[in-house]
Amino acid sequence: MRTLFVLFVAFLLVACQQEPPAQSLTPEQSAALRPADTRIAGLYEQSCKSCHTVADTGAPLTGDRTQWDARWRKGEDELLNNTIRGFNGMPAGGQCFSCSPDDYNALIRFMAGRE
Repeated sequence: MRTLFVLFVAFLLVACQQEPPAQSLTPEQSAALRPADTRIAGLYEQSCKSCHTVADTGAPLTGDRTQWDARWRKGEDELLNNTIRGFNGMPAGGQCFSCSPDDYNALIRFMAGRE
């Protein structure tokens, strides 16, 4: 009986560590999302939202894990470097002139659905 209990607890721990499955979002669903942190929310509204909630821009939609998961696997350092330098159609810094590297990391985590 004790072995069964230990196996059950181990199963629960593993299950709790798994990420939720990726899901597609519509631009409207994406546009309704907001960062929990007030400061980050303000930066997002000013610099990120106009592209990351519009499908035709080519930017991955905020919160759409189907678009972000492959990018996320490259690592946060790579995503930060792409953000700072600019990548494809995204201008350097994403036009956020007051963002620090920590701000960018918080914004990336939020948009990638990992806040």
